[in-house]
Order: sequence, then C-alpha cells, then structure tokens
Amino acid sequence: MQRYMNICLELAMKGRGKTSPNPLVGCVVLDKNGDVISTGYHAKCGENHAERDALLKLNVGDAEGGTLYVNLEPCSHYGKTPPCTDLIIEHGLKTVVIGMRDSNPKVDGVKKLREAGIEVIEGVMEEECRKLNEVFIVNQKEHRTFVAIKTATTLDGKIATSNGSSKWITSENARNEVKIIREKYDAILTSSVTVNSDNPTMFHSKKVILDRNLTTDLSSKIYQQGEIYVFYDEKLTPKSDKSGVTFIKSPVKDGGLDIEFVLKELYNLGIMSVLVESGGRLNGAFLSFADKIYNFIAPKIVGDNSAKSSFDYREVFDINESEVFEVSEVVKFLPDILLILHKK
Repeated sequence: MQRYMNICLELAMKGRGKTSPNPLVGCVVLDKNGDVISTGYHAKCGENHAERDALLKLNVGDAEGGTLYVNLEPCSHYGKTPPCTDLIIEHGLKTVVIGMRDSNPKVDGVKKLREAGIEVIEGVMEEECRKLNEVFIVNQKEHRTFVAIKTATTLDGKIATSNGSSKWITSENARNEVKIIREKYDAILTSSVTVNSDNPTMFHSKKVILDRNLTTDLSSKIYQQGEIYVFYDEKLTPKSDKSGVTFIKSPVKDGGLDIEFVLKELYNLGIMSVLVESGGRLNGAFLSFADKIYNFIAPKIVGDNSAKSSFDYREVFDINESEVFEVSEVVKFLPDILLILHKK
C-alpha cells in the first residue's frame, strides 16, 4: 500500500503552487489484477480533481473490481467539479485506499463510498499526507492564512552585520532551495525596511509589503513584477498609484501595523499561505502567528553582538518566555543546513 501511496504523493506535488485554495492530491488506479492502469493529479484550482483526472482516462469497466489510491478523502459534494465519489462508484471500484480524511466539513466521501459497498482503507501514510497538505488543513480547520517564516543565518543567529552587509550568508545551493520554497506559497511578504535597504526583486506572482509610513519607492525592483498588496497606516494617504499594486489601510498596534488585521485581510483576499522574508523585527512580529520556520544556517560566525539577528523584537529576562518550536526536518544543502520547524 505504501508503494502506491508514495506515487500519489509524488503526483500530488506536481500541482504545487497552482491548486490553492484546493489541496494537493494524486491518484493511482489499479485493475482487479493489481496492475496500474491510470494515474492522475489535481493540476490547478478549478480543474479536475486527481480521482477524476485518473478515471476519465479509462473506459467504464476498465477499473471494475480494482483499487483506487488517493492521498486525500474523495469529495462527495458539488464544487467547481462534480463529486469524485460518484465517478468512483460508476467505475465499479472494489476498494479505495486513502491517506487522510478531508478537513473540509462538507466532505464525507468515506461514508458515501461505504454505503455503496466499496471497501475503504484509511490512514495509509497519514503523517506524510498531512504534511503535504498542512496549509489546506489550517485553512479548513482554523479559517486563516498559513504563515511560514524563512531566514538565513550564521551559526550565531545573525542575518547581517551591524552596517547591513548580508550578501551572501548562505551558499548558492541554499539560495536555489529558497526559490523552490517560495513556489509553495500563495504570496511572499516583506517589510519596507527590507525593500528600502536591499531593493530585492523577490520574484513571485503575489507579494505583500508592510509599508506603514509609505516610504517605499514604486520604482523599486519588487514593484516591477507580480500582483502586489501594500499595507499602510490607515491615517495616511498614498500619494501615487501603480498598475498591479493595491494599497490597503491597516490599523496600528504595538508600534507597527496590526499583524492580525493583515492576516485576516490576506485570507479574505484568497491568499491561503504566506512566506515571510524580512528582518528581525518583522520576523519577530509574525513569530506568534507562525506555523512553520525555514531556518537556513551557514557554518559561519560573525561574533559581533551588535550584528543584526534573525529575530530581534523584544526584551526577555526569563528564558522560559522563549517561543518554542519543534524541529521536524534537517536537510543538508552543503555547506549549509536547513532546519524546518513547526510550532510546538
């Protein structure tokens, strides 16, 4: 079973960055002899779900008495496409193997399949399946945008020297991986400080800039590509506009823009996941909302306490007040390493 569920997960990843707000799903269909006769995956929001993609490649009867593998419970309701359960029943599958139940309360595919006399086996590689669709799970269960933070530091946690020198802390291998990580998220988010000091391009289809005092130059590199949302102090008024840029008023809280308000607005805009790439202050502001951290670490030591830290936003006098995360994965991008952490 794990063999075919692994194939489902590999197929599902082909839709990464294209299916939001829908989940990543792959499907494998075996005939009654146990031979693979079709595969499919959800390629893009609005297009066929993985099960439909796989089954529509077959004639009715080809899969009769066979087994269908899918990493997420088949849908049982009408959305942009008809219910996958109906098509599974129509094709006469004997067994359906799923990795995890759907977090969407509208879905009860398991019940519908079992009522049709189909054997349903649940929980195959469930942990891996949940990991793949962690964004979708948060969106469905908590009705909010999934927040990840990416940072690249030295061994002593520095992201730049005291005068701002930071290129490059990590190697080209690590930087190439960052490009891949960005593709997983609906938008990337940064601050006006980062835009003004580094003038980054941050290539992505959607970008969010927190610019409380409207200090960023609209001719900066970051504004030259993508759909851009600029949050600013509600007491101010933008002096200019630019095609592709949407200005959004935000209340101010604790000396900065209200992060909770920003995240609610992003969710309302259909941005289901965001990757924060910024300096220590904004990283810190988002820390209590973070679901995940990507921490690239280079084997370098700055050794200067005045250098800029990856999280530098408050005074703490008790070590027990630290934000606690759990290391879920360690990956080598020699000479650097990547720690992937989740909120404990």
